[in-house]
Amino acid sequence: MGPVRNLAILATVVALLAAPGRTEPGSNRAGTTTSLFDQSAERALIRDFNRPGISFLLLDAQTGAILASRWDDPERPIPLGSLVKPFTALAYGEAHAFRYPLHYCRGTATGCWLPRGHGQVDLTSAIAHSCNSYFRTLTANLAPSDISSTTTRFGLQSPPSDAPGSALAGLGSRWTISPLSMARAYVELLRRRDQPGVRQILTGMEESAERGTGAEVDRALPYPDALVKTGTAPCTHGDHAPGDGFTVAILPAHQPRILLMVRVHGVPGAQAAKVAGSMLREMEN
Repeated sequence: MGPVRNLAILATVVALLAAPGRTEPGSNRAGTTTSLFDQSAERALIRDFNRPGISFLLLDAQTGAILASRWDDPERPIPLGSLVKPFTALAYGEAHAFRYPLHYCRGTATGCWLPRGHGQVDLTSAIAHSCNSYFRTLTANLAPSDISSTTTRFGLQSPPSDAPGSALAGLGSRWTISPLSMARAYVELLRRRDQPGVRQILTGMEESAERGTGAEVDRALPYPDALVKTGTAPCTHGDHAPGDGFTVAILPAHQPRILLMVRVHGVPGAQAAKVAGSMLREMEN
């Protein structure tokens, strides 16, 4: 893991949430905020989250500027699992007049991670519960070329030309994206919240925090108000594990100020959400 960078900035999170429109000195979309703040936040984060299995990026949700990071080479593309699903959904929507299907998830029988299945799902609930069955159906007839305009628009690396539909659904390791590009793609998603398809996706992320795969984030906060997307992907650590969990948490939900992206070694995305919630709670203390 790389060194802890600018962790003291985390002490400003409460101020960011309380002061819409405030931009920290020295921040910009491509750069890093350099101001230093209360050392207690730095000590707390180092004490509780400076563990080899945890990586994180904290971004200003309005500018995309890095506020703090502990991630070894965040610009190196790696599999990010279901974090790709919102962008694949937008690509599908563009080709289908933003009319999304209903689907009945039967769990293992239809290729979902939840053995018993999610039952009937639409796009919003599929995002909330990260339903693999829904997205297998959505991407069954999509080719990598069908999503290239979307990946370009959101600054994401495109999947290889021979990637199967399952890769476009966030399964396997064929589609790799840099964590920093993905975090900033979610910032761009927020900017486009009034565009077709995006509203359903953000509503799904809000439902994820309330009762879906990201519910551990809301449970950790004294005033639950987050947008969350989780994912599980093949492990890319030297100390190999069956998989790594990812969580993108954005808050407050309706006036986003910060974005926290977390990777936790050797656990599923829902468990990474628990770590993200603990980090956000620590920031507020």
